[in-house]
Amino acid sequence: MTTLPETPVESRTDARTGVRAERRAGSAGTFLAHSAYLTGRWLRTLTRQPAYLAFTLIQPMIWLLLFGQLFRNVARLPGFGSGSYLEYLTPGVVVMTAMFSAGWAGTSFIQDMERGVMDRNLTSPVSRGALITGSLAFQAVTTVIQSLIVLAVGLAAGARFAGGVTGVLVVLVCAVLLAVVFAALSDAIALLVHQQEALIAISQFLILPLSFLSSVMMAPALMPAWVGDVARFNPVDWAALAARSAVSAAPDWGLVSGRLGLLVALVAAMGWLAARAFRSYQRSV
Repeated sequence: MTTLPETPVESRTDARTGVRAERRAGSAGTFLAHSAYLTGRWLRTLTRQPAYLAFTLIQPMIWLLLFGQLFRNVARLPGFGSGSYLEYLTPGVVVMTAMFSAGWAGTSFIQDMERGVMDRNLTSPVSRGALITGSLAFQAVTTVIQSLIVLAVGLAAGARFAGGVTGVLVVLVCAVLLAVVFAALSDAIALLVHQQEALIAISQFLILPLSFLSSVMMAPALMPAWVGDVARFNPVDWAALAARSAVSAAPDWGLVSGRLGLLVALVAAMGWLAARAFRSYQRSV
């Protein structure tokens, strides 16, 4: 097993608490170094298996190219509010891709459990928080790559984003935040159930309803009232609304910042949940 990099620490004593600063500096430095190392580990795995990235993009391409053409006349309905269904759909597909891909994040932990890698990690000096952070950082990088590919395909198919580079950057931020939310939740479930079948079942049970109880594919004005009410509390809808507004000709930055704030708060909550699940797993082994 490759040795984790050592992190130099600062050696001095805090005058008020008497706690050596080297402990705090070493802890923070070690956490960051180990997080970067573990993120790199997952990225190297991805480069060795690029087919996985291609596989995660098959379904988004179907949504984007097939649904984009099949339902293009929906944009002509009164109240839709967009001149092109493809331009409406593309940010939604970016968001859905991030969510679906992140829902499988916990399978990596389950594979590590089955292969004994997790046990070796727990007996090594690796930072425990870095195990979670490395997984989430890897998912964030993967999401950026997937999102850029989906946006490029959307542009090639005829979508145009009046929001420019700023709007595209906001779309990427929305996708990354949503991916981290679901990756943290997936990691937490994996650490609690220890079974890939159970993780897949729970993920599908959550992801599919959240997709269709949002404005990802249909304008809010054309949805049933009860679906719109549910969508107000749906993080998928938060990300879709913010992303779509950011790339529009007249972005509503108040809406964008509000939805981004909700996603950041949810990231913190899911990160806390994943950390608690990891501590629970440690006590069980």
